[in-house]
Amino acid sequence: MAPPLMSISEMGVNLGDRWLLRGVDLSVSAGDRLALVGRNGAGKSTLMKLIAGQVEPDEGSRWVAPATEIAYLPQSPKFKGSMSLSSYVMQGLDNHSDLTVSERVKQAHRADAMLDRMGMDPARMTDGLSGGERRRASLARALITEPQVLLLDEPTNHLDLPTIEWLEDMLRARSGALILISHDRAFLRALGTGIIWIQQGTLRRREGAFEQFEDWSEGILTEEAVRLHKLDRKIAEETRWSHQGISARRKRNQGRLRELQDLRHLRARQGGQVIAQMSMSTGKAEGGGQIVLEARDLTVNIPNNNADTPEPTRAVNPESTRADTPEPTRADNQEPRPLVTHFNTIIRRGDRLGIVGPNGIGKSTLIRTLLGERDADKGYVKTGYGLLSAYFDQNRERLNPEATPWTTLCPDGGDVVEIDGKPRHVTSYLRDFLFDDYKMTQRVGTLSGGEQNRLLLARIFSEPHNFLVLDEPTNDLDMETIDLLQEVIADYDGTVLIVSHDRDFLDRTVTSILAFEEEGSIVPHAGGYSDYLGRLRKRKNKDKEAVKTAKKAGKAKPGDTGAAKAKKDRLSYKQVYQLEQLPKEIENLRAHIATGEAKLADMAFFERDPEGFEERATQLAADKASLAAKEESWLELEILKEAIEAD
Repeated sequence: MAPPLMSISEMGVNLGDRWLLRGVDLSVSAGDRLALVGRNGAGKSTLMKLIAGQVEPDEGSRWVAPATEIAYLPQSPKFKGSMSLSSYVMQGLDNHSDLTVSERVKQAHRADAMLDRMGMDPARMTDGLSGGERRRASLARALITEPQVLLLDEPTNHLDLPTIEWLEDMLRARSGALILISHDRAFLRALGTGIIWIQQGTLRRREGAFEQFEDWSEGILTEEAVRLHKLDRKIAEETRWSHQGISARRKRNQGRLRELQDLRHLRARQGGQVIAQMSMSTGKAEGGGQIVLEARDLTVNIPNNNADTPEPTRAVNPESTRADTPEPTRADNQEPRPLVTHFNTIIRRGDRLGIVGPNGIGKSTLIRTLLGERDADKGYVKTGYGLLSAYFDQNRERLNPEATPWTTLCPDGGDVVEIDGKPRHVTSYLRDFLFDDYKMTQRVGTLSGGEQNRLLLARIFSEPHNFLVLDEPTNDLDMETIDLLQEVIADYDGTVLIVSHDRDFLDRTVTSILAFEEEGSIVPHAGGYSDYLGRLRKRKNKDKEAVKTAKKAGKAKPGDTGAAKAKKDRLSYKQVYQLEQLPKEIENLRAHIATGEAKLADMAFFERDPEGFEERATQLAADKASLAAKEESWLELEILKEAIEAD
């Protein structure tokens, strides 16, 4: 076993009224890749700060091996001053004074490459960065140091799926120790080789893949439940004794009463696992058939000269109409950049749709356009009769930071919220979403990201709706709450549209994917994210094979293709025939592909005939590969023809 790089011993953190962590022992060695899990508020981020030396414990000790560097990515990075992103990342190397000039230049190129890979301009200033941009910049800063111990607190929040997969590859190649806090099960499965579980102030560690966590933790919770049940029985027996005829005031019985009191205190401290319960009102949508939304030839553009320019949006006003809402304006000198082009789809009741694509490609814009909060540049969106939408936006703009959780749910005053047509006290309802009583009257702006997300979910689930739209709902939530959200979605009798970078969450909740692929192109795929990814890889492999085949065909007879090698006086009969026939074949293929894409856009097709849907999707991929090969062959023949005619 490798010697430890750092260790903490008998460490504890006291919050005044309770111990958050107590008696914590942990050692970290090179090669450790540990998943740190636990509920929101369990102390995961605090433990990270203890390991990083950023928080002083109330008891215990911390040891770090000589020459060991520890880098920490906090959940909410803070920025001081104004500088370029490249300079900010390079500040991570300020402690490396031994670097030569050439090594610093090399690291500067590496910093710029990482920022570019994360979709950020290295020359951009740190002023005005969003929360997601600050996180990405801080991630690059932590990675540039190549520390012996790397601590990452929710590193995948606000990252798109391609960047998450790139990050996985980078972290997998590291030889140093890694400790991760993440709600992303797929991310933890890809990287974790050990588990640290914090529960009720206690730390438990288990070596092994993250897949083993749920079985392991459920076994412990079952044992804990049995032990607490026995304790409850003992307390009940002792309580019955104290109420019987024997005088408890007699001296010989005082010790037994003190033991009973101690048992009660022990039971109160240990509590038990509190389980969140989410209530959802689905509302009623009468009439209108099975069509929820229909989009036809939908096109949405934004100015091309500044990717950070906010896109024009409608005011969120239920009384506004298209007629009284001004159209968005653009400067005359700005060429529009397409976010969505000629998008067609029909969303039916009961559909479970996931939307995926890189950051900034237009996922949130598409949602707002479908919901009528933003005008399309072309085409239209038609909504079904009786549609009641509920929208969870990733920026939580629908929460007032000056309000409290109580007033958020009861904006008109009072203490009652109606759930499924039945009155409930607001405190009872908020407890279902894991809010302590003192948190209910705190300003929303002072709550953590996870608490704000739970509050927004509580607000959404208290309102009647039959179309649930969730834009990155899993950010800042713990895995238990995500599991409960998955259960709610599974039982929901309406339609669900989800934007998420959490691959496991998508696989568990959606039955079809809308994928942003080429510029403005949105392609439907049956199944969850894993199904989509598998088809995407197959398609890429087929495209590569088609290109190789075309190149081999072109090189089979040297001198038959290419202007530089054109030595013939004329084309062969076969070549003339191909030149005549290929445009017809290409046109037929394009029409066939368009028909296939239209059929696959109908998700009801997948529900009726999943095997037929899969066959159609496979055939479509083959047709596209064939089209690419034929277009390349036609182009080579045209080049050859022009070369011969030029001679």
